[in-house]
Amino acid sequence: MTKINQTEDSPARVLGHPLFRGAPPAIARLLLRDAALLHVEDGTALFREGEDALEYLYVLSGGIEVLRHTQDGQERVFHIFRVGQVLAETAMFMTHERYPMHARAHGDAIVVCLKRAGLQAACRAWPELSMRLLTRLSDRVYRRVNQVEWFSDSTAAQRLADYLLRLRPGEEMAVRLPLTQRQLATHLGVRAETLSRLLADWVAQGRITGARRDWILCDPAFLDDLAQPVRRSF
Repeated sequence: MTKINQTEDSPARVLGHPLFRGAPPAIARLLLRDAALLHVEDGTALFREGEDALEYLYVLSGGIEVLRHTQDGQERVFHIFRVGQVLAETAMFMTHERYPMHARAHGDAIVVCLKRAGLQAACRAWPELSMRLLTRLSDRVYRRVNQVEWFSDSTAAQRLADYLLRLRPGEEMAVRLPLTQRQLATHLGVRAETLSRLLADWVAQGRITGARRDWILCDPAFLDDLAQPVRRSF
């Protein structure tokens, strides 16, 4: 990791995030106090599970993935945060004061490192920020509850179909997997062999074409029909 001169890019861009938008000047100063810009190369760890949670991050360029390791040593990637997103802000309020996951660069990235003390002080001084964080956390809990239900009620084929469709940029047919196929299998809760067989079957049926990370969805209607029964309406 390399610190960047703040004249190259400004931590103040953080204030455009929905959490912080409209913050009074005094609150903005609290949020940005001791902020640092870092350049991180692909695969570089920003923090590890169990380390003291002293900073949260705002992504200026590139991506940051958060993950855990399963008991058999596989990587379970939970999410990849992109430009303009904040991560690890909820860890700043956990009673154990430790990061619950690993975070590392997904490709080269530039991030703003923001301090736990500043965020907590800003919440005490500006109740609107506390309400926004509470709403954000509530929505996240709701999504996780739905995800647990989705995993228990869906088949491997339904999970894969839904995942591929969510990667589509608009109505385009081409998608690029952000994960390796082994990582994707762990993310979807299926065996790597099952994922490989599903992809091969759909290629043989003409539903998709491609290999490794690059695919074309030749029959998105088929995938949508497959995934629809396990999707919630809200």
